[in-house]
Amino acid sequence: MTLQINFEYKYKTISVKHLNELQEDIDKLYREGKLSDNETYRSYLSNKKFKIPESLPDAKSIIVIAIFTKLGVVNFHLDGKRHEIMVPPQYYDDGITYEDLDNLILNEIIKTPGYNFEMAQHVHLKLMAVRSGLGKYGRNNLCYVDEMGSLITLLAYFTDFTFNEDDWTEIRMMDRCEGCGVCMSNCPSKCITETNFVIDVGKCVTLYNEIAGKFPKWISPDTHNALMGCMKCQLPCPANHKVIKLTEKLEDISEQETKAILKGKSDKKLLDSLCKKLKYPITKEFFPILKRNLEVLIKQT
Repeated sequence: MTLQINFEYKYKTISVKHLNELQEDIDKLYREGKLSDNETYRSYLSNKKFKIPESLPDAKSIIVIAIFTKLGVVNFHLDGKRHEIMVPPQYYDDGITYEDLDNLILNEIIKTPGYNFEMAQHVHLKLMAVRSGLGKYGRNNLCYVDEMGSLITLLAYFTDFTFNEDDWTEIRMMDRCEGCGVCMSNCPSKCITETNFVIDVGKCVTLYNEIAGKFPKWISPDTHNALMGCMKCQLPCPANHKVIKLTEKLEDISEQETKAILKGKSDKKLLDSLCKKLKYPITKEFFPILKRNLEVLIKQT
């Protein structure tokens, strides 16, 4: 039975013959010294390679998909006050299942039975999306898709199906970025440059509020603006003008739960409740990161 597709998506397809070119794009950035030498960032990059998976050696094409994912908002209650905090798209589960994605690929994209596909792992999805023509880079190094802006979830799949279309294109920055410095002027850590769309990731707030430990002293407390990640460059971006107003309301976090988080007291009941409400895997290991990030945000509101 075909399931109904109830989410907004766009896709492009490219041939696997471009994998070497994709790898060369990354290798060139390494050679030119444009990638941050931040240790954490480099660890993210270390296992990313563009190659055909061993489990699908006859792969012929790559499907690159963008799913529109709204900006999340959640209320934390504390001392009789409501603190509304943003949760960027990549930090909550949008409810789309693997079954939904399988149905999309089989019935809406490939449309011909008998072919195999599997999700692409350890690839640079932004680069793949831009190279496929699905999106373009913003000056802030994010991928933007028409009518979705930067509020997207990117996925890619290898398949042994051969598409008639090979949407391969040159790397491009959005035309509207020319003459626009909104993201640069709003970036609190000045990690966005005017010369190209490769940012200094070692200065990006997102890098630090995703990992454990104390924030670097150079990050001002009033810099933080979201439970995870950073929305400073995306909120005022003209390319997000329409989509940024469409939000996903997550379930409120009660006063009791908020106090427990701030006290650092986690138990299974609390973790299970937070997982459900925030739609994110709140583990014991992640809990201290949540506590730290929430503390600095609560002080601002």
